[in-house]
Amino acid sequence: MSRNRQQPLDSSPQADGDVLSGDDLMRRVFYDAPLPPRVTQPAPVVVERPTHYRVLSISLYTEDIERLDALVKALKERGHTKANRSSLIRFALDQVDIEKMPRGY
Repeated sequence: MSRNRQQPLDSSPQADGDVLSGDDLMRRVFYDAPLPPRVTQPAPVVVERPTHYRVLSISLYTEDIERLDALVKALKERGHTKANRSSLIRFALDQVDIEKMPRGY
């Protein structure tokens, strides 16, 4: 059977039932296909933050950090197994006398 120029390709007898025919394939893929299941995110876990301390970022000179680390190392060698930078700084804060602090320090 010869095709008429005005007859669309999909209307030919060979295209009937052909799953790969252009319009039928587009319709099936884009309009008849079921939607994929929605992926739901689990509810975020709310973790209560501790209130007895805060994380603080400070700037120190390199030589001050080296000195601080050396002091922590010496404390550990003396048996203070839980010594760390924070504990040493807290100890120093307890001992400080601001009356002795020079102005340009």
